[in-house]
Amino acid sequence: MSIFKKIFSSEKKETLDKGLEKTKTTFFNKLSKAVVGKSKVDDEVLDNLEEILVSSDVGVNTTLKVIERIEARVSKDKYLGIDELNVILREEIAGLLSETNSGEETDFSIPRGKKPFVIMVVGVNGVGKTTTIGKLAYQFKKQGLNVVLGAADTFRAAAIDQLQVWADRVDVPLVKQSMGSDPASVAFDTLKSAVSQNADVVIIDTAGRLHNKVNLMNELTKVKRVMQKVVDNSPHDVLLVLDGSTGQNAFEQAKQFTMATEVTSLAVTKLDGTAKGGVVIGISDQFKIPVKYIGVGEGIEDLQVFNKYEFVDSFFK
Repeated sequence: MSIFKKIFSSEKKETLDKGLEKTKTTFFNKLSKAVVGKSKVDDEVLDNLEEILVSSDVGVNTTLKVIERIEARVSKDKYLGIDELNVILREEIAGLLSETNSGEETDFSIPRGKKPFVIMVVGVNGVGKTTTIGKLAYQFKKQGLNVVLGAADTFRAAAIDQLQVWADRVDVPLVKQSMGSDPASVAFDTLKSAVSQNADVVIIDTAGRLHNKVNLMNELTKVKRVMQKVVDNSPHDVLLVLDGSTGQNAFEQAKQFTMATEVTSLAVTKLDGTAKGGVVIGISDQFKIPVKYIGVGEGIEDLQVFNKYEFVDSFFK
């Protein structure tokens, strides 16, 4: 298909292929067992396929859409052989995702006319939030952009220390206060510092507690309000980081956070260590919030801009 054009460098594509290896192997093992002894796509094959997609964490709603699309193909073409199922799946999932307006970027970029461009990062503890911030800072700096980090997760000393390690590694400034400080105060200081340094990008970490949505909502609202005193309309991007290895739990976290604050983009991490990579397909389809980044390895280069065509191509390669 023309939509599967070469977009990434071969090195990035190899990393993506490798990162999705567990998901792909598990998926195709299940698929091969489901179609053994079959020559054509029939109702039984579709029922089995539905079960496989759901168990691969694609999500029920997205799975039903995919099955409907394949049923339409079967009805139209009258006979579809099992050997064509892989290609059909790839085409129909790509077609489904092409109906969303996200996942079409190919490199790390920020919009023009917003300087500094302020990204507020949210997500529960343990999803790879701080690591994602560090890798993002690295990618932006690699492009020659002036980056400043803000440690507004003051709830845990470890969060501040971990962000300092990344700031040192990437060689970007970090604005921080002591543990227990007011997160809004840290955000305010960070933006003041960024403006004085003529920074291009500011990335602010926030606490990842979900046990009380009201507290979380109030805290994030306050942080936003204080930031807007320094930079108009900031934050320009509220990035929610989700752990892809948790599968359906990532869906639930996305729902909870979107109720607590206005999330504008998503990053799905830890896809390399899991067979639940199908969750990216479901999240990309179900949420009207774009998946912007995916984590496909532990290396500093292994945070990638999510491109849905490259993702589906790697998934069904």
